[in-house]
This record gives sequence, structure tokens and C-alpha cells, in this order.
Amino acid sequence: MVPLRLNVSAEPRPVTPLAPQAFAYLDQLRLKAMECRTKPRADLFEACALLQVTRSASREAHAEALMRCLAEALGKSPRLHAPGTLEMSFDETWLVELGKAHARGDSASMNFLLGSRVLPQHRRLIRYLVGHISDYGPSLADNS
Repeated sequence: MVPLRLNVSAEPRPVTPLAPQAFAYLDQLRLKAMECRTKPRADLFEACALLQVTRSASREAHAEALMRCLAEALGKSPRLHAPGTLEMSFDETWLVELGKAHARGDSASMNFLLGSRVLPQHRRLIRYLVGHISDYGPSLADNS
């Protein structure tokens, strides 16, 4: 029998720099996630219904709703780093790519990203929240 051997490098993977708009988007979500850690989880449907009634809801309100409900939509708690951290977790990369796809108007990519991770009953609501967060800020499609 031949032993299986993995060549694992101890060197960290190089960090791919994000465009300033994408980094600002990610940092806002990270900050909201930190603020929401002490708040109770919110029901995704109720949070979106409240935001739709409150037409003056800001990017901050949509980001807070997303961060409070993301664990419910994914079926597990997302892993997010502290604001300003250059390294990105898989969950953070997914969120940035979802925002970029919305900014480009790339519905096929959005459908793929949502379909790969979000429970079917929550996809429309996550699309709504990410769309409003992307619409309120600088375009993520610039300097992708």
C-alpha cells in the first residue's frame, strides 16, 4: 500500500486585492455583522416586509437586515472577519460576488450564487436586500 501524501505549504495564500468600492461594501457588511451580534436574530420575511413598508429605509437598514437574517438564509452562521481585514472568508467572497453580479445586472450569476448557497424559500428576499445595498452605494461593477 502506498501512503497518501499531501504537499501542504505553510505559506499563506496571496490576498487578491479588491477594488475600493468592493472593499467598502464588504467592510460595511462586516461592521453591520459586528453590530448585530448582540441583537436577536430576525425573521427574513418580516425584516423585508418592514423595509418595503418603510420606503425611506437606507443602505444601513438593508445591510442590518441582511446580516441579521443571513444565517437563516444560508442554514448556518456565516464567517465574517473584522472590518479592515484584507483576508476574505468564503462567505465574504460570496457576498462580494453577489453584490458585483447585481451591480452588473448579471441575473444568471446572481441565480447561480443564490442557488448554490441560499435556501430556496429565501432567495428572492436575499436578492432584494443585496440589490438595495448595492443600489445605495458606489457601483461595485466599476473596477471589478
